[in-house]
Amino acid sequence: MSLIVHKYGGTSMGSVERIRNVAKRVAKWQRAGHQMIVVPSAMSGETNRLLGLAKEITDRPNPRELDQIAATGEQVSVGLLALALQAEGLDAISFCGWQVPIKTDAAHTKARIESIDRTAVQAHLDAGRVVVITGFQGVSPEGAVATLGRGGSDTSAVAIAAAFDAAECLIYTDVDGVYTTDPRVVADARRLSRITFEEMLEMASLGSKVLQIRSVEFAGKYKVKTRVLSSLTDPLMDLNDEAQSGTLITYEEDPSMEQAVISGIAFNRDEAKITIAGVPDKPGVAYKILGPVAAANVDVDVIIQNASHDGTTDFSFTVHRNELAKALEVIQTKVQPEIHAREITSDNQIAKVSVVGIGMKSHVGVASQMFQTLADEGINIQMISTSEIKISVVIADKYMELAVRALHKAFGLES
Repeated sequence: MSLIVHKYGGTSMGSVERIRNVAKRVAKWQRAGHQMIVVPSAMSGETNRLLGLAKEITDRPNPRELDQIAATGEQVSVGLLALALQAEGLDAISFCGWQVPIKTDAAHTKARIESIDRTAVQAHLDAGRVVVITGFQGVSPEGAVATLGRGGSDTSAVAIAAAFDAAECLIYTDVDGVYTTDPRVVADARRLSRITFEEMLEMASLGSKVLQIRSVEFAGKYKVKTRVLSSLTDPLMDLNDEAQSGTLITYEEDPSMEQAVISGIAFNRDEAKITIAGVPDKPGVAYKILGPVAAANVDVDVIIQNASHDGTTDFSFTVHRNELAKALEVIQTKVQPEIHAREITSDNQIAKVSVVGIGMKSHVGVASQMFQTLADEGINIQMISTSEIKISVVIADKYMELAVRALHKAFGLES
């Protein structure tokens, strides 16, 4: 009897009727002989509603209290799903993350999972019960609820699958797999039958909203077989057909993958750029800038330092748009007094567009084709970042969709 983990997103849990459909799907897998752990998100829109209430109280809510508030959405979901499973005739029990316990660090609203205790959950699995566990949350070293950041239920599910040596982790969402790009931007985007962890990690880090990046990191590190598929199909469809649908994320490269240089186009418009002009060009200045930013728990993405001129240089980097004000405050209060830069400017009207493909390891000319395509559309490149299997550019936000469509066509991804 194999253990299977199911994860259901907010859309899948968006109404009582959809929760009943989730219960029917889980029941089908349980009756086929599998042990089942289910990790649901909060009902669609619920987390935003809860956080909105907090923002009505204060513009700067305490992160610990935000976690207390946000975590209740998943608690409602697990209780409702456990009741729906019981109505299907299954023996089911729900757990909050702190009851398992799923132990995290103390970084509220951005916590990382440190360990998962199998003891209590395993006893219920051995007794034949379906176990429903809250996604998105755990318990901090101080015993407080700690959430994992938006999309954190994906990470919870994959981490639980790794901890319990699950045969597979099925991520059910409102799309039927991973596409070459967002079908809402490119109508002829194509669903991929499989993609490597390496490619999916890049796609997630570059703005693809299908999976949270840390869930892909977990899956790759622990080699958790992970599949993304739709929860909006018939919950009673044949088990074998369902198991083979969607997109398989695997650590094994398929020989046919070598034929595709580029697997997908990712984009992210939640970016903002900070430029510090007239920075002293001497050892340690990058640390003086980025050290305090990191200490403030602000993630930095693309970094560029220009060539030195008259002993100074310009230093630019991007952060999440929601963290721009926080990063600027750090630069102005903690960095500027140290480095005495000439000018600090910011731009929150930028976007990042990236081409991703494991085939780039063995093919040349991808960068030149990308840059030529953007030039032909009159799109100026502000920043460039590369890795072994991706090339990212920062451009003006207003050109993002044009760039994605042009690149998707130039690399033949609709074929």
